[in-house]
Amino acid sequence: MPLASQFTPLWNRQAEWQARLTMIAAAREFVYLSAFYLENDEYGLTMLAALEAAQKRGVAVTLLLDSFGQRLGGVVMSRAQVEALEQRFAALRSSGGRVLLYNPPRITQRLFGGGQHVKIQVSEHGEAIFASGNITRSSFEAWNEFAVALTGPVVLGLIDTLAALGVTIQPAHRQRLADAMRNETATLDLDYWFYNPNTGQDWLGPFFWQGQNSITERLAAAIDAARTRIALTTFYFRPTQCLMQAILGAAARGVKIEIFHSHRDALGTTDLPWLAAATGYARLLDAGVTIYENRHGEHSKMVLIDGNYAIFGSYNFEDAAHDRLAEAMLATRDARAIKPIQKIFSALRVDSANQRVTERWHKELPLAIRLRMARYGRFKWWI
Repeated sequence: MPLASQFTPLWNRQAEWQARLTMIAAAREFVYLSAFYLENDEYGLTMLAALEAAQKRGVAVTLLLDSFGQRLGGVVMSRAQVEALEQRFAALRSSGGRVLLYNPPRITQRLFGGGQHVKIQVSEHGEAIFASGNITRSSFEAWNEFAVALTGPVVLGLIDTLAALGVTIQPAHRQRLADAMRNETATLDLDYWFYNPNTGQDWLGPFFWQGQNSITERLAAAIDAARTRIALTTFYFRPTQCLMQAILGAAARGVKIEIFHSHRDALGTTDLPWLAAATGYARLLDAGVTIYENRHGEHSKMVLIDGNYAIFGSYNFEDAAHDRLAEAMLATRDARAIKPIQKIFSALRVDSANQRVTERWHKELPLAIRLRMARYGRFKWWI
């Protein structure tokens, strides 16, 4: 089990943003950064400017994005913005930086949303940021996100994840990280989970894939072990079948379950993910599950079980996280990590942006929405 010597929660959006920029400004040897996508807005452009400035002063900069994620992010950008962003990527490359786009090995995976969804930033000073969000205005000004700043041996596991995603990690860089933590006292217990379903699929890719995703299995096992309470956050709650069954099974044995996810209007460009999630409301409400929709958007991925076991990272409760996207999560029973997460859930329960879904509200949904749910809900796997 990897250890951390420091664990700093970054729930406040600007605290995470400043931590990212501070790390890059202080770097003198290398910076590795991965995200699902980076947008052409003030955050994406500021990040690229910081990385380019670091590269020009001799820092070896590597930026890993997801090819599908970057295309998907292009939906919220104009053609001119996409082209301008490509020019900024080219400028970073021309200064010596590496801008990499992850593509899974098989064409079916590439065509149907396979990719990497891991969000890690690390420099030679030995601190890593492990996050739920991307480099976009939405992640730093609109949606809830959860990140942590970490030091200690767990950082080596994080940079090894980037290597598993095809990033060439210079041996000297990894050794520099090992040297940075040599004199640290690491006592905070963490369990690190990483899985990439794209590596174990045949030519059909995610279609009819019956393989086991170790993160999905561990989440299901944790839910099955719950005795009193489960609270979780996710972008839109539309989990793969075994996780839905685990949640309903926990509710049936008397576990109090709270789900915090995004409101219909939170995404802006489309309500299809919400429609896919809402098709499961009837079963959840009938089972006694409490559902909250955040009007601003809930994009963190946290699970708190019985108040003493926390899991957090990049894995959304959705089919894509199970069979198409490489994901990473941290799990812990250490009180130093549990207490901040307990406070976050306490705040979410009284946050005015969170609207509770009641049975009456659900039954009174307009006919037009019900028809759209019936039409699109059966395509949950695709959305």
